[in-house]
Amino acid sequence: MLFDLLERLTSLTRVWFREHPLLADIQPIQLSALLYLARCNGYSNTPLAVADYLGLTKGTVSQSLKALEAKGLISKSQDARDKRSVHLLLTEQAKTLLAAVMPPAFLDSAAQRMGGQAKELEHLLGELLRNVQRTQDVPSFGLCKTCRFHQQVAGGPFCGLTEEPLAPADIELICREHQFADETME
Repeated sequence: MLFDLLERLTSLTRVWFREHPLLADIQPIQLSALLYLARCNGYSNTPLAVADYLGLTKGTVSQSLKALEAKGLISKSQDARDKRSVHLLLTEQAKTLLAAVMPPAFLDSAAQRMGGQAKELEHLLGELLRNVQRTQDVPSFGLCKTCRFHQQVAGGPFCGLTEEPLAPADIELICREHQFADETME
């Protein structure tokens, strides 16, 4: 039953995206890549991270990223420290597009009609996701603020893994290096 509900909501979302006039030229995988890049941090905006997050091969993702770049929706930036690595950045055109289509109107209005139950459902689905990630040994790609490496140093956010200070907004972003904090710390 749970699977059926999740699958149906996913199907409705795909239909909504496919029929949205602003998304006519964008394939589902390309949209998924854009959505990820809009929510990830500067450690996680690489082609390999996109492939890992989407659970797809590097080749498949590479072709999709080339198409997004050709459409003017992403740009590449060479890593300042490792010249072999590139970071993928959303263009203003992509940011404008995502702002216009996210969240999906049908889902947003349904959540509003649910009132407080929508927040409860969001919490429960988050717990379900964390449970699956922990028991299936898949990367969590969680928010920085929920990571065991997230710290406060000198009154500001700090990554204990990279040993770098973070901008306050960074703690709300997805990180590919995320590891769950101890249960008592969540």
